[in-house]
Amino acid sequence: MRVRLDGRMPTTLVALAVCAAAGAVARRDAVAAKGRALDAHVIHREVIPSFSRQTGLKCTQCHTTFPYLTPFGRRFKLNGYTLTGLQLIEAGDSGPRTLKIDLISPVSTMIVASVTQTRTPQPGTQNGNAEFPQQVSLFLGEAITPNLGTFLQFTYDAAGGSFRIDNVDIRYANDGRVGSKEVLYGISLNNNPTVQDVWNSTPAWRVPFMSSAVAPTPAAAPLVDGRLAQRVAGLGGYALWDNRVYGELSAYRSAPQGGPHPPDSSAERTIRGVAPYWRLAWQHGWRSQYLAIGTYGLSTTLYPTGVTGRTDRYTDVAWDAQYERRLAGGNLTAHATWIHERQDLAGTLAAGAAATGSSTLRTFRADAAFYTAGRVGATLAYFSTAGGRDTLRYRPAPVVGSRTGRPNSSGLIGELDFLPWWNTRFALQYVAYASFNGAGDDYDGFGRTASDNNTLYLLAWLVF
Repeated sequence: MRVRLDGRMPTTLVALAVCAAAGAVARRDAVAAKGRALDAHVIHREVIPSFSRQTGLKCTQCHTTFPYLTPFGRRFKLNGYTLTGLQLIEAGDSGPRTLKIDLISPVSTMIVASVTQTRTPQPGTQNGNAEFPQQVSLFLGEAITPNLGTFLQFTYDAAGGSFRIDNVDIRYANDGRVGSKEVLYGISLNNNPTVQDVWNSTPAWRVPFMSSAVAPTPAAAPLVDGRLAQRVAGLGGYALWDNRVYGELSAYRSAPQGGPHPPDSSAERTIRGVAPYWRLAWQHGWRSQYLAIGTYGLSTTLYPTGVTGRTDRYTDVAWDAQYERRLAGGNLTAHATWIHERQDLAGTLAAGAAATGSSTLRTFRADAAFYTAGRVGATLAYFSTAGGRDTLRYRPAPVVGSRTGRPNSSGLIGELDFLPWWNTRFALQYVAYASFNGAGDDYDGFGRTASDNNTLYLLAWLVF
């Protein structure tokens, strides 16, 4: 859920979690959890109320402002969502592997309603579009066993008129020691590269958390930026060493929702073999501040159509950073990511759908947000995507096309937020484009300007 849910909400989506202190406090609480008074492990950044009910912790334990996670919130997710403060039912024989389950059902719900107004209506459409709801999501999130937990999201999307599976993250986690240092390690089974990440600098959880489902959006994005969301299954291992260094290696395989099963000659964008994903990050907290820097990437070989013949190869390499600071009862957060994608398009070129056999795509995003103690916030974000010219992949078409044959788009996002309660967000968002699909003026070849797509977006977002 940006919290985009269409794979954008991740833009889209909301996942909220349970958080708490930093540094020594986080370490102290993790040790206390091992005593099983709060049976098991810790972390998550997706704030859904079922996690708060499971742990008995306040939302502020895991979130500075939802859905931003505190250091303890990140550990909750890495520990497989298994920390619990509830009375448990023993569902097996006594012994070291006794199954214990929660008394309370792990169900949460999210509802988003919105109004979208573009500067100039899209041809032949009504402007000032109301979405009620824009989306409704059902979450199943809880500890299944002392070392295994889930975050499952199912979403009704108004634009598609359908109910479908959304983000999924199933984790096994444990901990040990290497010499004198603590090592937290685990396995994640998920369906969206970067959904398993615990930082808001990576695509699945980046700003803006929610965006319009009906406004025009740029034509191009790197493959790792949500283009495989809910179309793959990935399994990988991760480890956090000394609460400082995080590493992960995963492999993804096509697992489309709908369409031919198994994929056949009519399938589109099917992965050949597996696509490796990697992640490496370093984090450090001191006094009232926190910093994380890292790199991540994805290497994917795809059949453009069918499951035989020539293929395309995409290599995404990215760098990212996250900074947090507590200020005057509020908090300041900032994120940045840069993604470089190399595209070898032998399959698309052979099919006559590309004008060149190789290209690149470069994306840069940065954002900063400040929230007061009264949970009033302001966010400013910059975005830019640029790539090589291709007159077949990016061709003229009303609104969505490119007159120049380039995918270049850039602009600013401003957002004002008010959270009267921790599970309720009202937001006023404005997206201003400097360029769109290759140009500022007449970008589509039909007279539309980039600023015609400037979008005013008003939303109400409830999680309960």
